[in-house]
Amino acid sequence: MLLLFASGAASLIYQVLWIKQLTLVVGVEVQAITTGVSAIFAGLALGGWLLGRVADRSSRPLRLYAGLEAATMLLAIASTFVLPRAAGTFALWQDQAGLAAWALSCVVVGLQAVFIGGTLPVMLRALGPTVRDIGRSGGLLYAANTAGAIAGTLAASFVLIPLLGVQGSAFAAGVLNAGAALTAMLVERGRSAQARLSQTVEAHPAPTTSTSDALCAPSGVSTHGEASHPADLIDTTASATHASIGSARLALALYAIAGGIALGYGVVWSQAIAQFVSTRSVAFSVVLATYLCGLMAGSALVSRRVDRVRDPWGAFGLLIASAGLVALLEIACLGDWLFQWQGQLRGAVLAATGSLLSAMCASFALAALCMVFVPTLLLGAALPFALRLGVDSRHIGRDAGIVVAANTAGGIAGTVLTGFMLVPALGVVNTLAVLAVLAGVVGLVAALRGPGMRRFACLGVPVLTVVTLGAAILTPADRLATLLVAARGGNLVFYEESQGGAVAVVEQGTRNTRFRRLYIQGVSNSGDAMTSLRYMRLQALLPLIILRDTPHSALVIGAGTGITGGALLSWPGLEHRVVAEWMSAVVCAVPRFKGNYGMSTDSRIEMRLRDGRRELLRSAQHYDLITLEPPPPSAAGVVNLYSSDFYRLAASRLEAGGMVAQWLPLSTQNEEDTRSLIRSFVEVFPYASLWTTELHETMLVGSMRPIEFDVQRIRARFAQPSVAAALEEVGIASPAALLAGWITDRAGLEYYAADAPPVTDDRPRIEYATWVRGNEFPGVLSHLLALRTEPPLSGADDAFRAEVAAQGTTLQRFYQASLDAYRGDREAWRENMESVMRDDPGNPYYRWFDGR
Repeated sequence: MLLLFASGAASLIYQVLWIKQLTLVVGVEVQAITTGVSAIFAGLALGGWLLGRVADRSSRPLRLYAGLEAATMLLAIASTFVLPRAAGTFALWQDQAGLAAWALSCVVVGLQAVFIGGTLPVMLRALGPTVRDIGRSGGLLYAANTAGAIAGTLAASFVLIPLLGVQGSAFAAGVLNAGAALTAMLVERGRSAQARLSQTVEAHPAPTTSTSDALCAPSGVSTHGEASHPADLIDTTASATHASIGSARLALALYAIAGGIALGYGVVWSQAIAQFVSTRSVAFSVVLATYLCGLMAGSALVSRRVDRVRDPWGAFGLLIASAGLVALLEIACLGDWLFQWQGQLRGAVLAATGSLLSAMCASFALAALCMVFVPTLLLGAALPFALRLGVDSRHIGRDAGIVVAANTAGGIAGTVLTGFMLVPALGVVNTLAVLAVLAGVVGLVAALRGPGMRRFACLGVPVLTVVTLGAAILTPADRLATLLVAARGGNLVFYEESQGGAVAVVEQGTRNTRFRRLYIQGVSNSGDAMTSLRYMRLQALLPLIILRDTPHSALVIGAGTGITGGALLSWPGLEHRVVAEWMSAVVCAVPRFKGNYGMSTDSRIEMRLRDGRRELLRSAQHYDLITLEPPPPSAAGVVNLYSSDFYRLAASRLEAGGMVAQWLPLSTQNEEDTRSLIRSFVEVFPYASLWTTELHETMLVGSMRPIEFDVQRIRARFAQPSVAAALEEVGIASPAALLAGWITDRAGLEYYAADAPPVTDDRPRIEYATWVRGNEFPGVLSHLLALRTEPPLSGADDAFRAEVAAQGTTLQRFYQASLDAYRGDREAWRENMESVMRDDPGNPYYRWFDGR
């Protein structure tokens, strides 16, 4: 159990790293990630099936186990080194070789999983349980392996990756493999020495031998003078008591389907639980740990009694059917009570620990317990029964491997079918209903076909199935959508559950300031309020205005509300306008937002359903502007669009003198994280600057060549009617007002970032940073505004410089009023806002905050 705990911990650390690195190679599209995960599962299934057979022929299974751990260590560490460096090669091969490139990437991650998949059946073979102990031994080993997986999942997110990075975490997991291999070899050596000693003693027997001496002989050693082969230790009644071959095959088939249902639940839960947790990696780690805790606890609790249960078929059927019913009822019964409980628990944990991260993780765990834990507890309890019904003690390694392989293969099918077919076609709630009914059918088959069924199971399983069917019919398909609206307030305008997650558009605000917000997986991402309109239009138009050469092409990474991409339509001289967005549901939501000039149906915009990194890897096209508006850097899977490695890739796709514009929010991370984000940017771009685009938003602009602020060129470009109109709508009425958003150049950024570590693909620390402190934003904004210098204008007269200074003063006073509001100083806020409105009474941006 200790060895499999260490093995499980190392395996989950590797899997977290592989999936993270696969997104760099194949992209973050759901199909790409699912393909990679399926390759890992396929390796596990193949390992269980193949190495279980090898274990049965091995006279020293512990030595075989040690070899598996050593092979896993070497291959896994090598793969974490190779994968991030293979992205460019994969993109090239994919264009030339198609599916062959995918096959190669699957082999890279699947090969080492083969060795991981063999550890459980090999260790079960090393124990050599009798037919009466297979369920107990297998259940305990599975529980220990799953407990290690829980530890590995949490360690990867909370300790290893933040402190050691990806490659360092792989080495840490390798230490666990090495320790397990060494321990297994030492145990094997001790067993061999004990066997040799026993043989020596028996070769020179004492004059008399008592019955007690025989009873104390070491396990595996005959009291008649020769070592026993493991096969000789098998219960002599095995052939009489073991299920028939047909029954064993039925048990394997049903458990394979159960594996598909369990992984299907995982796909559904990942979407259903999203609005009750965060998009942070730590949130998903807590949910995954809870999922694994249920499996572990169920297996551990049942394993002690499984071999004494008189009706294993009935127990198996009841557990599977009950899991489906409970999973469906938990979704059907969700309500505001869960939000209230989460708030109370957050407050209690925060008061007790003073740690906001601990408080948030506690609320995530509560959501997972309410939605995930009980069904997985029941599914985990089914495993020991599957082992008892499907494993022959004469072929422990082979049959245990087949059980693992069948369950894993079913998991692959369940993941693919649920994610690619059921959820897009039926939605989350209806998909869960289908899975629950299917679980009831599995239970029915076990009840009807299993030999020796008792009355309780024969009656109980059909009743559970009928109740599940009724719950499936009565549970509203829009259950999650109504929960979202109830929690966030407003009116639902659009809702779609797609492969990448649930996307909703909700109308909110007061009567005079109505706006719409985009929710992805229950988390607000953007909207079309005045604040959003302002920074998104500046995200596209400001770099085009200050660009040295005439711009002809632009790429927007992240469609969002379509406002940034739509702003490109206001620029008359662009020949190529490309928007890369990996979620099709987001693209479908774009028409629901105002201010994007109908970009989703405009033929001048080329929409590419691909994530930003894959877009730059797959296409050799160069751009004058690449502007990025991904989700906040703290969101899971997004940090690699804020890394210095990504900026180097983006810089390689710029035309000479081209620019990269990166959206940099201030309120989504702590100041040390903001400094690291800036450090990663200035490490790549020798010419960089920071601009304020809205109260909570800034923009980094970088180029590989000097940026010249030629006033005449800026005036001419601003004067284009469509450009001037687009900016005037958001409070930028003149070139001077545009340039008033300047904060500092590279020198100021270098000073601010100082010795902060950069964000890299290997060190994605922002994704695992501590929770944002409540009072962090005012300090960050104040420190950045303190860096403000005069913009380096070329060809500007005194009047223009004075106008820029005046506009800058008004903007600074507005920000000061906002900081007063954060401090709760209403009098200072009122005085500063009155001064702002006297200086610029017609500005729609200031008026939006003033409520006029």
